[in-house]
Amino acid sequence: MITIGLQTAADFPTAPSAELFQTWATAIDPMVEAASDVSLRIVDRDEMAGLNQQYRNKAGTTNVLAFPCELPTELPADWQQLAAIPEGSTVEESVSEIIFLGDIVICAPVVSAEAEQQGKSELSHWAHLTVHGILHLLGFDHYEEADAERMEDTETAVLKKLGFENPYH
Repeated sequence: MITIGLQTAADFPTAPSAELFQTWATAIDPMVEAASDVSLRIVDRDEMAGLNQQYRNKAGTTNVLAFPCELPTELPADWQQLAAIPEGSTVEESVSEIIFLGDIVICAPVVSAEAEQQGKSELSHWAHLTVHGILHLLGFDHYEEADAERMEDTETAVLKKLGFENPYH
């Protein structure tokens, strides 16, 4: 099961609830082998532009960024999971149970603007970008055409399961 830890940088009235983000993540559960945690942060344009510049060397905002967990390889294999120990649990109870997949950052104002431009509901766009970000954390990408098709097909299938239309049509 994928568990979402939600952080909101400011008040975004159209942002979905933590429960909706969790529902969308749960639709991807069959693709993960172990309990997994994802940190999801909702930000404004300034914060997203700073992250986009710092980590991708690109000016301006983007809708979603995904940062897969990359702990130092020098750590023993069991330590790869320590970042996601639930509060109140001991290391011994948790180390083999939870994997921290990484961080997703979504820019709320960009989601609103893109949804309007694309003629879709904000809710469906939020769902799409959440699924898109989680798939990136699971190793999907869209740099090569075949990889992009695989990712889009997977997104479309997950979103259909959630009751949303194909985001690419």
